[in-house]
Amino acid sequence: MAAVSIIPEKFTMVLFESDRIKELLSEVAAKVGIDKDISVEVDEASALGRARVRSADPVELWLQGGALEDPKAPRHLSERNAREVFGRLLFRVKDRLGPDFGSPPDDDDLSLQQGTAWDAYCLGRLDRLGYEVSKSRRQYHFRNRHGFTDVGDATFERLWNADGLKWSDIEAACAETEAARAAV
Repeated sequence: MAAVSIIPEKFTMVLFESDRIKELLSEVAAKVGIDKDISVEVDEASALGRARVRSADPVELWLQGGALEDPKAPRHLSERNAREVFGRLLFRVKDRLGPDFGSPPDDDDLSLQQGTAWDAYCLGRLDRLGYEVSKSRRQYHFRNRHGFTDVGDATFERLWNADGLKWSDIEAACAETEAARAAV
């Protein structure tokens, strides 16, 4: 396995352990198929849950502390949440590095619809790897961004169950749900 670095190395505001985060990240990276050095910066001062890929090559991830936090035990690490957020981001990295995927915008430049559509695709694959992912929570999130329509639900299912998509497929899914919302 390639090297994993966590910033900060020692947490002072939350009760996270860098070594455990490295273990979880290494485990997920191996299952997703990422064999590169990975750097993760955690903003431990924020209880919010934003997470993004800063760079695919080299692999650099950025997270707010709340993305890793156990909602039932504030300031403590949730291994389930950590695996889910790492899996989602590492599948984005894998897609970005794939020669046939295409050229999505940087994470900061994704629309809310693009981000949630790509998340559905990434998390469906993570679910099939055997990780615990709340499909119903993700579908509700998708509906909030893509509309509470039969077309939106069918699009979510298609993304969730897909393999081998390209960025153009994510864009087409967003256009499909946008057209359904406009028709209502």
